[in-house]
Formats: sequence, structure tokens, C-alpha cells
Amino acid sequence: MTDTITATRRRRGLLLAGTGAAAVIALALSAYGLRTWPTARGVSSGPALWAWTPLAALLLAQTVLYLCERPHRADAQEQAHLDRLHVAVLVPVFNEDNGYLRAALSSLLAQTRPPDSVHIVDDGSELSHRVVRRWWTAAAREHGIPTTWHRTPNRGKRHAQVLAARQCPGADVLVTIDSDAQLAPDALHEVLQPLADPRAQAVAGLVLARNNRNGLLSRITDLWYVTCQMVERSAQSPLGSVMVASGSLAAYRADILTDHAEAYLSETFMGRPVTFSDDSMLTLYALVRGRVVQQPTAVVFTAMPEELGHHVRQYLRWMHGSSLRSLWRVRYLPARHPALTAQLLRWFQQLATTAALLWLLALHLRPGPLPSPLLVAVPLLLTAGQTLRYLVVRRSDQTLRSQLATWALTPLAMLWSWAVLRPLRWYGAATCWQTGWGTRQAGAEVRLAAPPPHRPAAV
Repeated sequence: MTDTITATRRRRGLLLAGTGAAAVIALALSAYGLRTWPTARGVSSGPALWAWTPLAALLLAQTVLYLCERPHRADAQEQAHLDRLHVAVLVPVFNEDNGYLRAALSSLLAQTRPPDSVHIVDDGSELSHRVVRRWWTAAAREHGIPTTWHRTPNRGKRHAQVLAARQCPGADVLVTIDSDAQLAPDALHEVLQPLADPRAQAVAGLVLARNNRNGLLSRITDLWYVTCQMVERSAQSPLGSVMVASGSLAAYRADILTDHAEAYLSETFMGRPVTFSDDSMLTLYALVRGRVVQQPTAVVFTAMPEELGHHVRQYLRWMHGSSLRSLWRVRYLPARHPALTAQLLRWFQQLATTAALLWLLALHLRPGPLPSPLLVAVPLLLTAGQTLRYLVVRRSDQTLRSQLATWALTPLAMLWSWAVLRPLRWYGAATCWQTGWGTRQAGAEVRLAAPPPHRPAAV
């Protein structure tokens, strides 16, 4: 069995204060830009500084909201109800590295709240998983966990999930995990906690990169991805408006998938079948019915791209799906749903930041004296304030010193976001009719190496 990895939460006071302080300073600099706009010295930089004002205000609003996020804790009566639920875990597999696949399945055996059944579908992999299948069948039997393993022709992840769900028609909760997702020992217990509230239809776990120290790209990706969850999703969670419950770890009331199976399998856009963005589609079904929240104590470790080509293809797929799903949210969500407001604010944020960056670029390219350095200081402060949230998570596989080294990459991560990810976002929006998966078509792209030694998690 692979080594167990865990994560807990640090005290957040100083980190939260730092985020708020960054936003306040950015607002003050923006106000300075507005005040100096009419003057000769401020004529070039004043308006650009002022352009950051709504973004700083948005960060302040996000800070207030994620301050309100609390992991749900079921009382004794609610916990007794949760313990009686049949929890089925669905694991679609396609060309997965056998090391990561075995680590994912091993983590299911180590859960403090064991799954009631596990259903695996090999979606026509070209890689052989026979050895892992034999090991898993024996290990699941030894642990008393009913399991199924089917191999089908390649029809896509959605078909694999629906087939897996059909193996457990009596399930109350369906937990989706990816084939490279290693759960923390209490992940299943934690991800079920919010479902004690009957209004909650789905729960998102917290996804961390297991291979976050395998190169500069994986560090930057981990920093950015964790920050997005701990800022954006943590701000959406108190309103029950989390827009994507990541496929690495998410829990749904079973009828979310079973009632929508036909529509889920037959989604099209511009006449083309949609095979990606499965997690955001299931989340949309859940949002239409009620609340979707994040449980930040339900932790899963997954594999992030280590090569540039893999990173670009994955991000493009995410942006294709994000662009398409945003249209569906505006079309199908009730007018008063907080997720609809969150989607409209996201559009505003994307347009505002892109406009401000183009303005900044134009000012630097024009002849004459360079504009004020404050133009770069404001977005850097905003970004550094947000990425402080990366330090809230205490990991057993990473020291605080290592986390600080990753956080110190914030300026580089911001530059990467501006120069690479933002153009990819707009390209993805412009080509969202391209519905191919894009990764793992020629086999596993990330392989599990021997895990480095790590200290036990602190509480």
C-alpha cells in the first residue's frame, strides 16, 4: 500500500489579514490614481491605476465571504443518518499510470469511513491494468468492500460514470474520484458532512497536487490551483454557489446523476457531442436543485501536468468547458441563484482584467516617459494577497519552508497567468466548439515516482 498523505488547516488570522491588507492598499493606490488623473504627471498612469479599483473591491468582497466559510460538522443525529447512507465510489479509468491508479484505490481501503461499494470502469485503455485489477479484487474482498470492475470500448468518461452508477442502483450518495486521486484517510467522512443539510445537493473536496515539487511548472500550477479553490470557491461556498465540484473528489446525491443520465450522455454544442467538462455539468444539475458547497477538510491529492504540452492541452480543455458551461449557467440557473450572480461577476472580472492589462501594455509601448511603477504594484499586491491562502493548508508531504518557497513564486505565477493562461483562456472561449478531450490519448502523461520521505501531519 502506498504511503498515506494528509492535510489540515493552519490558523488563518494573519493570512486573512494579509489578504485584506493587500486589497486595502490596492484600493488606496487606485484612489491615488484617480486623484492624480487631472494632473500632468498622472495623466498616463492615473486612469490605469483607477482601473484596478473594482478588482480590489472584488477581492475585499471575496475576503469577507471566505471568512464565513466553515467546514460543516454533523451533530450526533445527523452523523447517524450519514452513517446509514449507501455511499458508492465511481472510478472511471482511461490510460492511467498503474502507480497512480493503485495509490488511488489503496487510499479507498484506508478510509476512516469506508465506502459501501466501489465501481471501476476501464474505458477502453490501451495500457494494461490487469495486475492492478487482480490486486484490487483481492484487496477489496479482504476489506469487505463490494466492488465491480468493467472494461468497455472507449466511449468517454461520462459513459464510464453512468455505467458505474448502474452497478449500484440502491446508492444514496455517489462519490466521483479520478483514477489518479489519492484520498486523505478522512476524505470520505469529511466530504459527506455537508450532506447532513437536506438543501445540499453536491459537495466539492479540496484538490492538492501530489507531484507539486516535480519541477517549476508543477509548483506554479499547484500554487494557482489551490489559490483558486481557497479564494474563489471558498467565497462561493457560504452562498451554496460553488460552480465546479472537481472530479478528483466530489459527492452528489445519487439522483443528480441517475435522473439526468440521458441528458448527461447526450449533451451537444453546435451539433457536436460534448465529452469534457463532466464535473461542471453534474454541478450545474445540482445547482438547479439546491446548494453546492465546498468542504475544505475533504482533501485529495492528484497529479498535475509536469510537461508544458500536457499543461497547455489540459488548460485549453478546461477553458473550452468553462466557456461552454458559463453559457449554460446563464441559460438554466434561476434568476435569484447566487451562482448566476457569481457567473456574471466572473465575466466582469475577466473583461476588466484583460482591459486593464491591455491598457498597461499600451502605456509601456507608447513613446515618452514610462508610466508609474504603481501600475504593476497594484495587481502584484492583489495577487500576493490571494496566494497567501496557499499557506492555509498544512501538508504532511511538504514543510512550511517548501510551501513558502512555492508562495515566493507568486510574481512568476502572475506573469505566467498574464502571458500564457489569459491568452489561452480567450482562445479557449473562441474555440469552445472543439469538444475533444485532448490529454492521455497516447497513454499516461504523468507517472508516479517513489514518494519522498515526509513528516506526519501536524494538527
